Amino acid sequence: MSTHHRISGPNEALADARQHGQILAVESRGIEPVASNERHGRPFDQLTLWFGSNITIGDFALGVLPVTLGLSWPLVLASVLIGNLLGALAVAVCSPMGPAGGLPQLILGRFTFGRLGSRLPAAFNYLSTLGWFAVNTILAAEGLRILVPGLPTWAAAAVLVLVQAVLAVYGHDLIHGFERAMTVVLGVLFLIVTIHAVTRGGALGSYHVVHHGEWTAFAVVLSAAFSYVASWAPYASDYSRYLPERTRRSRVLGSAFVGSFVASVWMELLGVAVAVLAGTGTSDPVAALHRVAGGFGDVAVLAIVLGGVAANALNAYSNALSAAALGVSGRRALLTAATCLLGFVIAVAGSGNFEGNYEDFLLMLGYWITPWLGVVVVDFYLRRGDPRKRFSAPTQALSPFAWPALAAFVLGVLIELPFIDGPFYEGPIAKALGNVDTSYYVGFLAAAIIYVLAGHVLRTRLEPAGQPVATAPPVLDPEGANLGA
Repeated sequence: MSTHHRISGPNEALADARQHGQILAVESRGIEPVASNERHGRPFDQLTLWFGSNITIGDFALGVLPVTLGLSWPLVLASVLIGNLLGALAVAVCSPMGPAGGLPQLILGRFTFGRLGSRLPAAFNYLSTLGWFAVNTILAAEGLRILVPGLPTWAAAAVLVLVQAVLAVYGHDLIHGFERAMTVVLGVLFLIVTIHAVTRGGALGSYHVVHHGEWTAFAVVLSAAFSYVASWAPYASDYSRYLPERTRRSRVLGSAFVGSFVASVWMELLGVAVAVLAGTGTSDPVAALHRVAGGFGDVAVLAIVLGGVAANALNAYSNALSAAALGVSGRRALLTAATCLLGFVIAVAGSGNFEGNYEDFLLMLGYWITPWLGVVVVDFYLRRGDPRKRFSAPTQALSPFAWPALAAFVLGVLIELPFIDGPFYEGPIAKALGNVDTSYYVGFLAAAIIYVLAGHVLRTRLEPAGQPVATAPPVLDPEGANLGA
């Protein structure tokens, strides 16, 4: 791990002033590299970014799951803590890649999977971000309908999508500013709700439900908690790429970890508490929160609505970057608007069957993410040489396909299959283990080991022959799309 130095003094003040001055300006940059003179921000911004986007509705709704499955308190705590620790680590290890390359996460993937090969994970991430946008819109719309009785679902969703679209279209700096504000606002609002729940500790302490197959339920909650947080990993560099190149790697990693871990654990445990207090059979987590919070019910639901907006600003922004990484032409703002329109249609169409599909959606997400993560982590942290120099190469000069990385990724997914205990498929090994799904961890390790054995970390297959990476200038695309496509 190379040593980086954090900017300080006048340079830091100038960087902060530049950042705050751009908050109300539409970001002109798309997926091209961020030039050195445009770098700004501090590692702490990663903490508020991931805290604000995880102290939110999806995490809270996930907290209902362990109560529904009948987990006892010790296993609830263990599954939530371990799942989020691993998931937050996934986000954290990807975040330092942004300052090193000045590029969005999936564009950095071109240096690992090849110029065209990187489109495979980009396609998966496009679908994931779009799905999360719809899920959060559905949940937040239900909250808005509680605050405004009689408001149709489509109208509530339209209001939310409009706000989310404005944040995502304005882009990186406004999103960071909004998440900083939400860190404070949502932190205070949810603290009030948490204190209210804790004062009813007698009811919480009396909860004790143990079903047969509790360890299977533990594995489900562990996987869901991990999957929720880890699903942010393919976005990570999208929000750290403006940091100065020499920002200390450990500070970026640590800030991203703390923000995502603390917020996710807090919200999921609050969701557990609300589900216990609301009683078994709770199918609408937002309505249950409104009822349990009593006199603070409207405050709690307002926090849920704002949390949905906070998460979806990132989903819409990163979905547009994923579309550009796939080779879709158009300015980032137009791609973002298209994302929001499509997400609105999906949310309205799927709002009637949310409860039955949420767990399935969460569990399905991780099946591609962990093999992808295994490859990119090995490539960034174990490959010889300074990644900043390698990432400065023109993407047009890269090989179309980097077969060792692609093979490791695809084989990692295939090796997962026998270990999957999913909603649509049950692997033989998972069945033999009593329906315990270990596929995420198997996929990560398999892809990482295969990639190392392929020898890709010891070679420079992606760099064009005879062209030193250190002297290759970055390629700027003024349209912000189709970079190197």
